[in-house]
Amino acid sequence: MQLVVARIGRAHGIKGEVTVEVRTDEPELRLGPGAVLLTDPASAGPLTVESGKVHSGKLLLRFEGVRDRNAAEALRNTLLIAEIDPAELPEEEDEYYDHQLMDLDVVLADGTEVGRITEISHLPSQDLFIVERPDGTELMIPFVSSIVTEIDLEEQRAVIDPPPGLIDDQAVIVSSRDDEPGDDA
Repeated sequence: MQLVVARIGRAHGIKGEVTVEVRTDEPELRLGPGAVLLTDPASAGPLTVESGKVHSGKLLLRFEGVRDRNAAEALRNTLLIAEIDPAELPEEEDEYYDHQLMDLDVVLADGTEVGRITEISHLPSQDLFIVERPDGTELMIPFVSSIVTEIDLEEQRAVIDPPPGLIDDQAVIVSSRDDEPGDDA
């Protein structure tokens, strides 16, 4: 299985280094020295990581055969793709690869069908499941333990306990104005 693990950004310096936008939770594994990565567009690769380092909070990579700024700049916006064994699991117990979560059925604790995961959006603060409902509409479900209470890969389902208003229009609106002093009339 092929997964996008990074996107090449701007050239850095004059010796062929590039910045990369990391798209994996395991950059040390996927983008370490010696890693051979396929590319999109395919004509840019495959690329072998020669070295890497973090500079000012950004990951910089140097690839074998890329020795100057012009060659590095020519790789800009190229996607880096790793070949992953579909049976491979993350090291942490409660972590999942996106491909494991795609197409899971989303249900409430009582078994009520909510929909199916069609996309996972990785945001800075949290990940979101994009869930397609049976009627074709989409929901965004935050992938946090207080809402997603169980991931069952064998049963191919994600069990959720949504707060009011997340999957229906029955949100409870609480206003602090209702409790203001002097309203004891």
